[in-house]
Amino acid sequence: MKLSQIKQALKRLDTIGFQLPNGELVPGHFHVTEVGKINKHFIDCGGTLRNEEVVNFQLWDADDYDHRLHPEKLIHIIELSEKVLELGDLEIEVEYQGETIGKFGIDFDGKYFLLTTKQTDCLAREKCEIPAKKQREQSTNSSIGNCRSQADSCC
Repeated sequence: MKLSQIKQALKRLDTIGFQLPNGELVPGHFHVTEVGKINKHFIDCGGTLRNEEVVNFQLWDADDYDHRLHPEKLIHIIELSEKVLELGDLEIEVEYQGETIGKFGIDFDGKYFLLTTKQTDCLAREKCEIPAKKQREQSTNSSIGNCRSQADSCC
């Protein structure tokens, strides 16, 4: 979900709710403690230089049960962040404290903002010659996996 999409969804809501991937709701007294821009500049395992940029929301549920974040207040926080941080219409990532800080994608079902699971992946599949999942399951390769030698750049 992009920043413009969350603002449009917030305009249609009377209250804000976030639902975790397991179906539980984030407690209604949550706060958005941060809106930020995160830039990840890295090299993948195939040697390709990459740059990813996302808007980050940090959710926190405090012991403050008397104050609720209303949609118009979150819109104001987002608009201030857009101006001060020079945010583009980027994808949103959400941080929320579980056993450790979890990073989630975000979607909207018309009522709740759905925190979606994120997965790691190899970004250089062609260079690493990673086979399809079915082939991997049937493979009887050594513990080195799909690398031809330990010197391969993807291993």
